[in-house]
Amino acid sequence: LNGSHPRRIKLTAPNINLSLDQSEGSVLSDDNLDTPDEIDINVDDLDTPDEADSFEYTGQEEQTATKDASQEESESIPEYTAEEEREDNRLWRTVVIGEQEQRIDMKVIEPYKKVISHGGYYGDGLNAIIVFAACFLPDSSRTDYNYVMENLFLYVISTLELMVAEDYMIVYLNGATPRRRMPGLGWMKKCYQMIDRRLRKNLKSFIIVHPSWFIRTILAVTRPFISSKFSSKIQYVNTLAELHEMIPMEYVHIPDSI
Repeated sequence: LNGSHPRRIKLTAPNINLSLDQSEGSVLSDDNLDTPDEIDINVDDLDTPDEADSFEYTGQEEQTATKDASQEESESIPEYTAEEEREDNRLWRTVVIGEQEQRIDMKVIEPYKKVISHGGYYGDGLNAIIVFAACFLPDSSRTDYNYVMENLFLYVISTLELMVAEDYMIVYLNGATPRRRMPGLGWMKKCYQMIDRRLRKNLKSFIIVHPSWFIRTILAVTRPFISSKFSSKIQYVNTLAELHEMIPMEYVHIPDSI
C-alpha cells in the first residue's frame, strides 16, 4: 500500500473447525475457553500481495475525488453578503392597511411608482394635492398584470396615507392613457373601499383632467353604488389651463406625454 500504484491484497484464512457444542475441539469447549492462545496462525502460509490478483484498493482516490466535488459545489454557491441582505429587504415594504399587515413587492412596481405623487398644497394649512397619473399604469398585456396591480394598489393606498395629514384633493390625470393601461372598474372600486374612513371624509375634491368617454361611463354606472357625498366631489376638467385656474400648479408634475 505504500507504493505509487494500487496494490491488490489476497488473504487466505487457516482452516478452523468451529462448532457450537462443547465437544472436544470446539471453540466452546472448556479447553479452548481457558487457553485461547493455542489457536495459532502460521504467517508463512499467508499469500503475499500479487499484482495479478483482482482486488484493487482505490479508497484514497475516491475520497479525494469526493472532496474535490464537494469543494467545487461549495465554491459554485455565491455567499449571501450583508449588503445583499439589506438590498433584498428593501425590495419589500411592510404596511398596515385596514388593521391588516400587508407586504408590497417594491421591485415589481418600481417602473410604476410615478403613478402617484405629491403636488404641493392649496388654501390654508396642510391641504395636500395628490396627483394620480394614469399614463404610468402597467399595460394589461403583461402576464403578471394582476400581481403588479395588486402590489401597486397597496403602494398607492399606503402612500396616500403618508401624504395626507388634513384635507386633500386628488387630481386624476387621464390624458395620454391608452385603453389598455386604464385601471379596471374592480380596481378603482377596491381603492375606494380600502381607503381609510378618515381619508374618505377628508377628501374635498376629485378632479379628473382630460376625461374620456370610458371614464365618464364608468362613473355614471357606479354612481348608484357610491355615496352621494363622494359623487358631489367629482369634477371634470378638459384642459390644463382650466386646471391652472383652479389649483396652484407649481409643484404639480405633468408628464411630458400629457
